[in-house]
Amino acid sequence: MAKTWLITGTSTGLGRLLTERLLERGDRVVATLRRPGALDNLLAQHGERLYVVNFDVTDTQAMRQGVAHAFDAFGRIDVVVSNAGYGMFGAAEEATDEQIERQLMTNLSGSIQLIRAVLPHLREQGGGRIVQVSSEGGQIAYPCFSLYHASKWGIEGFVESVAQEVAPFGIDFILAEPGPTATQFGEALDRTTPMPVYDETPAGETRRALASGAFAIKGDAIKTVNRLIDTADLPSAPFRLALGSTAYHSISQALTQRMNELETNKPLTLAVDQDAFIA
Repeated sequence: MAKTWLITGTSTGLGRLLTERLLERGDRVVATLRRPGALDNLLAQHGERLYVVNFDVTDTQAMRQGVAHAFDAFGRIDVVVSNAGYGMFGAAEEATDEQIERQLMTNLSGSIQLIRAVLPHLREQGGGRIVQVSSEGGQIAYPCFSLYHASKWGIEGFVESVAQEVAPFGIDFILAEPGPTATQFGEALDRTTPMPVYDETPAGETRRALASGAFAIKGDAIKTVNRLIDTADLPSAPFRLALGSTAYHSISQALTQRMNELETNKPLTLAVDQDAFIA
């Protein structure tokens, strides 16, 4: 049975591929864009099954209006995919205030406000599913991606809480966590101006690895989109979905390290309870 999807950030990358794949299989898509005209070829091909809304996720009022128009146009939206975002690359000290604000406004505040905008509509229709495109970078961290990680760790915490709040309304979430994937992500990085003092640090090593191609990009974008669709189609979907071998191994290593540190520090951790609660 055909579904209706709302997807942000559809001009390029995973959002564009997701839109194309869903239209090919006969679904309906509300696609949001910052740049008008980017989906004109798909509109010509798929007609009324594609509804394009132009807004920037950093413009909360415009986004709310666009979301309302989308639900009015299609009546029901089964799956919302919060995909709009980009990466900022460079040591934290190198970033300008404007770069920091733009990164967090797009990836974190924009995603939060999109979810807030769709929740009333999903409640009214009796439920739905929200796919938040996060990253392996929502659970691990590389040097030079500190602000990107801040946005992804932040949205994962937000979704973990909201998922509990809205579960009684039949609304559930998938946190999609791709590893490095062959899209235009690297080309669209907002880069800082390098400071020489970081040349011989992990930040400098990461910068050289990215520039030389030594930073392995193992993820296949089409396979990633297909697995994401397959998972979103499941009656009961996993809350977290790591995508790609890099994501699997890096997240597994990070979680194991955290558990080891938690257990190592257990005596110190438990010692701060009030005396009445110490076993």
